[in-house]
Amino acid sequence: MHSPEIEIVRVAKSFVKGERVLKDVSLKIEKGEMVALIGASGSGKSTLIRSVAGLIPIDAGAGEIRAFGTAIQKDGRITAGANEARSRISIVFQQFNLVPRLSVLTNVLVGFLGHVPRWRGTLGWFTLEEKRRAMQALTRVGIGEQALKRGSQLSGGQQQRAAIARSLVQGADILIADEPIASLDPSSARRVMDILAQLNREDGITVLVSLHQVEYALNYCARTIALRKGEVVYDGPSSALTPQFLGELYGAESEELFLPGIEAARQAPSVSDRRAKISREAEATMA
Repeated sequence: MHSPEIEIVRVAKSFVKGERVLKDVSLKIEKGEMVALIGASGSGKSTLIRSVAGLIPIDAGAGEIRAFGTAIQKDGRITAGANEARSRISIVFQQFNLVPRLSVLTNVLVGFLGHVPRWRGTLGWFTLEEKRRAMQALTRVGIGEQALKRGSQLSGGQQQRAAIARSLVQGADILIADEPIASLDPSSARRVMDILAQLNREDGITVLVSLHQVEYALNYCARTIALRKGEVVYDGPSSALTPQFLGELYGAESEELFLPGIEAARQAPSVSDRRAKISREAEATMA
């Protein structure tokens, strides 16, 4: 029987008793989807993402979180069988989480730690094959030439790409990104989103990406889930997210969610449309 890649059933989460950050959240994400999660500050995006990744427990008696058909959280606890499912989930944070003094290559090799004997991980000993795969991942995200630099020497956008390369060597089937472009300039942000879209399209990796601006959801994700005050207020096509509709969902908070060019973004070709155009032009040149 087919199971969604991620299934969240009536989940609630409180950090202070009586004040729920998540309220009865239910949703499903199918294998191979790339889904945006949007919401104004305080909407519960990061809490939901960290709950799905198994980094924080949900409230007791408040639903269940499943990945690959296996319960990873239930009744307020991380389940006994969660480790295998969680090893197939990678999370990329806004803060990059690289070790500044280590080389970029070593930071990426850390992605192997869940797959090698503990003694090798403790000693930081990696095989030539593992190093080769790490270099391939760095090359794929466009920073292979930075491999021997320290993590602290990279720009913010490069550090985020290194974090994605680390997810690649981990062999994750689900990549969860918690506002991965929030601290980046527009050019770096587009580059990171292009990479996430490429991994989704070419590798079939399921991507759930939390975004603060709707423009990126419109350009990169066919489906968007909108949170407001811990509740799902919209789950459907990103194309429906007009400023007017967002105003109805969020009121004054909607101003946080779009950049000045949102209408242009709505009318601009999507990533898939741009790729199709390039392919057509290439075929015409060869004909």
